[in-house]
Amino acid sequence: MPYRSPVSDYEFIFDHIVPMADIAATERFADAQKDVSDAILAEAGKLSDDILAPLQRVGDLNPARLENGVVRTAPGFAEGFRALAEGGWVGISADPEYGGMGLPMALCTAVNDMMTGACISLQLCPLLSQGQIEALEHHASDAIKDLYLPKLTSGEWTGTMNLTEPQAGTDVGALRTKAEPNGDGTYSISGQKIYITYGDHDFGGNVCHLVLARLPDGVPGPKGISLFMVPKYIPDENGNPGVANDLRVVSLEHKLGIHASPTCVMEYSGATGWLVGEEHNGMAAMFTMMNNARLGVGIQGVGIAEAAYQHAVAYAMDRKQGATKLEGGKGTIIDHADVRRMLTSMKADIFAARAIAAACASAIDLTTATGDATHRARAALLTPIAKAFGSDVGIAVSAEGLQIHGGMGFVEETGAAQFSRDVRITSIYEGTNGIQAMDLVARKMMDGGEAANAIFEEIENHAEKAKGQFPDLAEAVWSACETVCETTEWLVAQGDLNDRFAGAVPYLRAFARVLGAHYHLKAAMTGDATRAKLARFYIERLLPEHVGLCAHARVGAAGIYELSADELAA
Repeated sequence: MPYRSPVSDYEFIFDHIVPMADIAATERFADAQKDVSDAILAEAGKLSDDILAPLQRVGDLNPARLENGVVRTAPGFAEGFRALAEGGWVGISADPEYGGMGLPMALCTAVNDMMTGACISLQLCPLLSQGQIEALEHHASDAIKDLYLPKLTSGEWTGTMNLTEPQAGTDVGALRTKAEPNGDGTYSISGQKIYITYGDHDFGGNVCHLVLARLPDGVPGPKGISLFMVPKYIPDENGNPGVANDLRVVSLEHKLGIHASPTCVMEYSGATGWLVGEEHNGMAAMFTMMNNARLGVGIQGVGIAEAAYQHAVAYAMDRKQGATKLEGGKGTIIDHADVRRMLTSMKADIFAARAIAAACASAIDLTTATGDATHRARAALLTPIAKAFGSDVGIAVSAEGLQIHGGMGFVEETGAAQFSRDVRITSIYEGTNGIQAMDLVARKMMDGGEAANAIFEEIENHAEKAKGQFPDLAEAVWSACETVCETTEWLVAQGDLNDRFAGAVPYLRAFARVLGAHYHLKAAMTGDATRAKLARFYIERLLPEHVGLCAHARVGAAGIYELSADELAA
C-alpha cells in the first residue's frame, strides 16, 4: 500500500501539543513561523511519499553488496539520496553560514520521522551526516569547518561515526585504534571499526569518517580517547576529493533488517586524519553526535511504527475472516474487538512517542536559542526517554502489525515482516535501551531529580486544569504522575546505583507512559472528538501499566542476584 507521511499529525502537535510558536518566538528561530513550518512538513511529506517510499521494498530485496572493495547500493538509492540532498534536507537544521537551513531540531525530527517511515535504509545516510555536522559545528577547528561543513550540509559528501570495535562495544574506553602524530598537524590512524553505517556507498563525493582513537600518551579508558576526521579521499588544495586514504571496507554485515543500508567493517591502516576538538577529549565531541543520533533513532522507531500501522489498517479494512455482530461494521477483521484493540493501541502509542520526541527536540531548540539551563536539563532528561520509548513502540507496533496480518504476516511478500526486521535494531544501536534507562536513573538524576520534578509539576498542573472538562481522565493522569514522582524520589534516595539500575527499564517505561498520557490529555483538551477518544483509550487502558512498572522499579537489585550465574546457566 502507498505510504502517507503524517503531515497532519505534526501540524496538530506543533499547533497544540509542543507549540512551534514557542520556538519561533526566539530570535534564533524567528523564521520558523507557522507558514514556514507547514510548508516544510508538506514538502518533506511529498518527497517521502513519492520518492523514498517506493525504494523501501526494493532495498529489502536488493541488499547492499561489496564488489572488489566497492560498495554497491540498491537500485534507485543513489537517485533517491540525490533528490534528498538537492532538496536541502540533509542540512535542514545546520548552520546557514555553511549552507544549512538553520531550522529547528523539532522540524528536523518531524522530517526524519517521515523519511524513516518511507525508507529507513536510505534515511540512515543523512541521519549520520546530520549528527556529524552538529559535532563539527561544536568541536572542530575553523579550518575543518570551512572545508567539510559546506559539503556535508549540501549532501555532496556524507558522514559516519566510528566508535565500536570487536572488543569494545558499549565500553568504548576499551578501544585499540591508535593515532600517531605525523609531525605536520596530521595523524596516522590504525585500527578496525565495526557496525559503521554507510561506511561506503556509490552515491559519489567523499565519505567522511569521525574516528575515535588513542594517542600514544592517552591514558587507558574513555578519558584518553581523541577524535579524528578521516576522509575516504584526502582533499586536495582546492578542497576536492584527491588521493585515496589508507582505509577500506573489509566486509558488510549480513543483518536481520535494513538490508539496503551498508553496515561496514572498516580497516584503517595508517590513514591520514585530523584532530577534532582537544586531544584526549574525543568522547565529549562524539557524545554531541551520539545525542543527536539518539533522538534520531527514537524517531526512527516512531516512523517505522507509522508505516507498519498504516499497512496493518489497510489489511484489516480489507481482510474478511469470521463474522462479528458489530452494527454498521465493515464486514472485515477490523470489526473484531481484539483487532480493534491492537490497532487503537498502535495509534495511541505512536502519538505518545511522537509527542515525546517532539518535546525533546523542542527543548533542544530552546536550549540552542536561549542557553537556558532549565531547557538544557529537560533536553538531557528527555533524550533517553525519547530514544528508548520511541524504539520500543516501533518494535511493539510492528509486531502487532504482523499479528493483525495473521499467517500472511509471516509471508514476506505482504511486506509486514520487513517493518519488524528493520525496526529491531533501533533498541540496540546508539546505546541499547537498557543503557538509556541506566543513564536516566544515574547521570540524569545527578540533580536530585530536579529536572524530572519540573516536568511532573507541569503535568499535574495541567491535569488540574483539565478536571473541569475531563475529570476522570485528568484525575488518572494526576494520580499516575504522583506515583512516578514518588518512584523518582525513591530512586534518587538509593546510594547503591545497582538498586537504581535493576529497575531502570521499567522506570523509564513508566515515565514515558505518564508523558504520553499528558500529551494525550492535552490533545483531548483541544476539542477534537477523535483525539479525545484516543486519549480516553490510552489513559484508561495503557496508562495503568505504570503501577506495575513503578512497583518493579522500587524493588532494588537484591532479587536480581538471587539466582547465581551457574543457576541461570543450568
